[in-house]
Parts: sequence; C-alpha cells; structure tokens
Amino acid sequence: MAEDPIHAARHKTFISANLIGGVAALALLPLYIALWGRTDVYVVAAFAWIAAQAPVALYLSRTGRFESAHLLLAVAFSALVGTIAGVTGGVGSVFLFWLLLVPGEAALSGSRRVVAVAAAIAAATLATVIGLDAASVLPAPHATGISDWALNVVGLVGGIGYGALIALRAQFYQRHTENMAVLRDNRYRLVAENMSDIVSLHTQDGDVVFITPAVRRVLGLDTRSALGRGFFDHVHVADRPAFLKAISDVIAHRGAQSIEFRASRKGADGGAAGYVWMEMRCQALTEPDPITGAAEILAVTRDISRRKRQEDELKQAREAAEAASHAKTRFLANISHELRTPLNAIIGFSEILSQPEVRENFDADQHVQYAQLIHDSGHHLLQVVNDILDMSKIESGNFEIVAEPFDVGSLIENCRQLIGPAATEKQVSLSSATGENLPELVADRRACKQILLNLLSNAVKFSDPGDEVRIGARREGTRIVLFVHDDGIGIAEADIVKLGNPFFQADSGYDRRHEGTGLGLSVVKGLISLHGGSIDIRSVLGEGTKVEVRLPINCEAAAEPLPARNIAAPRAAIAPPPVEKLSA
Repeated sequence: MAEDPIHAARHKTFISANLIGGVAALALLPLYIALWGRTDVYVVAAFAWIAAQAPVALYLSRTGRFESAHLLLAVAFSALVGTIAGVTGGVGSVFLFWLLLVPGEAALSGSRRVVAVAAAIAAATLATVIGLDAASVLPAPHATGISDWALNVVGLVGGIGYGALIALRAQFYQRHTENMAVLRDNRYRLVAENMSDIVSLHTQDGDVVFITPAVRRVLGLDTRSALGRGFFDHVHVADRPAFLKAISDVIAHRGAQSIEFRASRKGADGGAAGYVWMEMRCQALTEPDPITGAAEILAVTRDISRRKRQEDELKQAREAAEAASHAKTRFLANISHELRTPLNAIIGFSEILSQPEVRENFDADQHVQYAQLIHDSGHHLLQVVNDILDMSKIESGNFEIVAEPFDVGSLIENCRQLIGPAATEKQVSLSSATGENLPELVADRRACKQILLNLLSNAVKFSDPGDEVRIGARREGTRIVLFVHDDGIGIAEADIVKLGNPFFQADSGYDRRHEGTGLGLSVVKGLISLHGGSIDIRSVLGEGTKVEVRLPINCEAAAEPLPARNIAAPRAAIAPPPVEKLSA
C-alpha cells in the first residue's frame, strides 16, 4: 500500500469497488440462470469480466502495483466490450461506445502512461472488431434473439451507469484530495505559526510575496503589512544596500547567501520601538513562479539580538581585561620605580652610617641629615604600601567606614598645616576658605582626611612656583562640598575621563617630571564612593584644576556598602559612573 494518503485512498477505492463487483458477479450468475434458464455468449462474457475484477483487486492488494492493476482491468473491460459488440452487430453495435470508458477509467490511476496504454488497448479492440466484421466472421445482428431496441437501451443505460460509477470514483478522489490538501495546509500553517524564525519568499527586487506569521512576534508586523515593500521598509537605511546585494547575488550565482542587518520593530502604539539585529539566509528556488515565471528567493530570517548583545558583552569584557592588563603593566613600571628610589636611599645611607671610617668624618648635622633622608624614604615607601593596601581593601569590600561627627573647618586647617611645608618648599601659596555655619559632617574622619591630603598633595605636586592652591568647604542643600582649586599645569581633556583608574597617570612616561604610583586618586575615588558621595573635576590644560567632592551631611545614612569585588576584575569599575579624577 502506498504511503501517500491520497494514493492510499485510490488503492482502497479500487480494491473495494472491484472486489465487490467480482463477488457480486459470482453471486448473481446462479440467479440469472434460474430466471432466464439459458446463457448467451455476451452474458457469459459480462459475468466473466465482472468476476475478473476480484482477482485484479487481490493482485493490487498483494503487490501494490496500481498502474499494472489498472492495465489488467483495461484489458478485461476491452475484451468484454469487444465480445459483446461482436455478437450484437459488430461495427454497428452500440456497445462499442463503451470503449470510450476504458481510457476514462484509466485516468483514475493518475498516470499518463496508463491512460495512453489503456487508450491503445481500446483502439486495438476496436480495430479487431472492425477487422472481424469486415471479414464476415461475426454472427448476424439478430443471432442473440434480442431486438435492436432492447440492445440499444441496454447498451446506452449500461454505458451511462458505468460512466456514472467512474465519475463518482473521480469525484471521491477529488474530494479526498481536497480534504487532504486542507489538512496539510492546516498542518503546515500550524508549523509556520509556531516557528520562531521568519520564512519568506522574495522576488528578485526584494519584494515579499509570502511571509510566515513569525514576523508579528519579531517585528510587530502583520503578514499583510509585510508583503511587497513592507518588510524592506523596516530594514535599517544603512543596511539596505547589503540586503539588496544579497538578493541579487543569490539570483546571479544560484548559491546561498547570508547577511546580518538591523530592522525596526513596531511598538504596541504603532510607533518604532527600536532596532533588532536579524540574520537572513537566502537561497534561490530551483523552479520559477508558476504564474509570473519570475525567479523567487526563499529566505529564513531570525532574531539575533541576544547573540549580538552577548558579542558586545564579550567585547567589553575583553577590552576591560586588556585595560586591566595594561593597568597592571603600568603599575609594575611605576611601582618598581617608586619602590626602588626610597629603598636605594635607605640602603645607601644606612651603609654609609654603618661604616666607622666614614662616620668619623661626619659632623652631627650630616648625621641628622642622613637620618632624615632615611626617615623620609621609609615614610614614602610606607605611603606607597598603604595606598596599595587601601586600594585592595576598597576593591574587595573590606574597607570599614567608622562614621562620627566632626568639624569640617578644623579638618581642613589640619590638612593645610600638614601640606604647608611641602607647599612652602615648592614656593606654592596655600590658602583655605571655609563657609560659615557649616554643620558637623557625619563621616569617617580618617578617610576624609586622606581624601583631602591626597587632593592637596596632587595640587601642590602639579603646581609651579608662584601658583596658588585653595582648599575649603561649603554647604549645598543636604551635602557638604570639599574643594581643592589650583593654578597648576592642568589636565588634558582626553585624560580627565581616565583619572581615578588605578595606576593611571596623565604623565606616564619614564621621563615624567612628577613621582607617584597613580593610586592616590583611585583611593580617593573609592573612599568617596563608600561615603555615598561624588567627585567632579574641571581642568584646562595650562590653567589649573578644580576638584570638588560632594558628601552627604550624614554619610552613615546615605552611603551604601560597597560589594566585594574580584581583585582580577577591571579596577576602573570601582567608582560611580563617569567621574573624573586627578592622578596621584
């Protein structure tokens, strides 16, 4: 039995019709003999043909050879018609018209070859009857004992009846085929409606002639709006040339093409809801459109926005990892210099003071001077190590803030006095300006002191002799602003956004004029973040820098705990978003 449902229906109908006919012939033959009492040649031929249908049906059920079964039936039916026509008048017999039904019944097989062979069998039967009639071999027209009128009626009625049976079978096949087509269409439509990818047919101009309902889920378009130029109109203007080129390349080279493009998505309110990334793979159909004759392209399009976001995230992560690697490289370059310099001084002066023959030639002032140099070098080395440790604690979330109320004015004055000697040595004037009636600041006093000292030391470091550095505080609503302004060398605009990244220095060459590891402002940035504050930097190259730190009056209530971070993660992500810093 054929696997195709339509062919299976044809097989079942053929088998049932012929099997019933064959069994009926065997059952009716005794009844005919009982009623008529005699048999004629044409009657025997008729019953023989009807009975022969049963073996043909069994042959089909056993072999599944549908075309061969139809040909066997055509041979049997043609033999029946030839026999009856031969005994009922030969060429003048009305039964010869039944030969027209032979190719008609063969058409039910759905095979042109079977129809052609059946027509040849009918023609051969007709030719045989004509030849026998011309040779006067056939019996006389009235040898059957039946009148011409009765024979004509039987021939016409029988032909009409058998033709009606063939027509009913054809109509059954047609209805069954239509039902199966509807079921298939519904099944394919169900598949198309539940596909996440858009399947579409395009002309060589890119117009859409068919598209699946997935376009509604992906782009918010109904299938009617997407037809014609509707789909193309939603392609991003910059991607349209590549879209059309992919279509033309498919037509020209008859090969598959793949393209990524952006398409606008229609929002619920009918307006644009942004763009989504799409990937379209298209292939030219082997057969042109059956109506227009134009070539068509089958395209499968899917939403790849998530993949694009993942690619962007991977790119950003790679760039962040590269930035972290560069930061570590700069750190190694800077820290090696910052550690070597004080260590060389400590070791060198210690060796000098430890040698008796050299020490005896020194006076007391030289001893004090060397001891002071060793002390200063050790203090500098300790400051470098403390900065590294503080930065590590801030990044890992282990830096504890101990909030307490304190007077901002006294803190500023204390910081000014501590930096005063360094400013005096560099011939930089240092002034303070504190607003009146400032409330007490609830924050970590040690951390705030470190913030101000780092900013002040940077301002003095990057100022030239004769410049002025101003430190102070003022109130802005619920916040207190700590500011440090200087008239120093300033910072280039391109470097401002990078300030505060660990180990970054605007002047990072080995021949730089100013010492430092680049960690000072990173520590400042982290401490401000721990207090729930923000920092703002404005600078013009060659004209100076203004740094303002805004802290909540009650930092303990406003600050959010800094989550623990992986030390290997990009360190630039510690601070609140884009905040500019000075380099230590």
